[in-house]
Amino acid sequence: MSLTPWVTRIILANAAMYLVQQAFPIVTRLLLLVPACVILPVQGCGIVRPWSVVTYMFLHAGFGHILFNMLGLFFFGPPLEARLGARRFLALYFLSGIAGAMLSVVFSPFSAIIGASGAVFGVFYAFAHFWPRQQIYIWAVFPVQARVLVIVMTVLALYGGFGSGGGGIAHFAHLGGFLGGFLYLRWLEWRSPARRFKAKATPKVSTTPRDWGAVRREQLHEVNREEYDRIMNKLAREGVTALTATERAFLDQSVASVEGAAAGACVRERCCPRERAGRLRNRRRPGHAARRRPPGAPIRR
Repeated sequence: MSLTPWVTRIILANAAMYLVQQAFPIVTRLLLLVPACVILPVQGCGIVRPWSVVTYMFLHAGFGHILFNMLGLFFFGPPLEARLGARRFLALYFLSGIAGAMLSVVFSPFSAIIGASGAVFGVFYAFAHFWPRQQIYIWAVFPVQARVLVIVMTVLALYGGFGSGGGGIAHFAHLGGFLGGFLYLRWLEWRSPARRFKAKATPKVSTTPRDWGAVRREQLHEVNREEYDRIMNKLAREGVTALTATERAFLDQSVASVEGAAAGACVRERCCPRERAGRLRNRRRPGHAARRRPPGAPIRR
């Protein structure tokens, strides 16, 4: 897939900032992230620097650092932007990076952090979410499914963050990127119109018996009687907890159909006397068609 607009812009912005860093090293000191300095003016920061939760994503420690981050964005970003759209893709990218910064506030508050890794890890997690079985070739040789690679990278980041002392890598920023991508996708799913439609379309299923045994077999349509007998026998043998959601829904619908039929019959009974009275009134109205007389019968005046 060719590069999409915002993936291209993000790569160009990172490349431009890398050149600025090489020309003016002070830019790195002004824009890097020291997690504790985001909320407190700790020693060495001078002032609170809330902007650094965003600006650190555009700084890199060397050519290899920016190369690997931008390669990840180059491969995983375009299909994701095409699927989510520009606005949601940008939200995912920046929220993942910010989540990486916030997790670092908790676990490594005094480390100096730079790099787009947190944001790129969020993009990679979202790619694995939508295409979990997609093969990714490690060093262009070893094929690994995207979902497996996410698990491996999470384990390595946890070990690196808690076990090996870090080694100069912002492991908690990586973990925060995964976490930010996960939470953002869950939020999108929660707000999805498809989820709301499915919730409305899915019939509500009883968790307890709802007069299931009160239905008489002859009240059901003959097509449903055999299935009703099977489910009721299962209910008698194994109890209500053994019934599946589909079986509970079938029994609920059976009860509802019988109740609906009974209600309809009551309505018709109540309406019948009125209909008869209406017909009688019509017969008494002037000009209403007279009853048929036998041939030759006298007309009464």
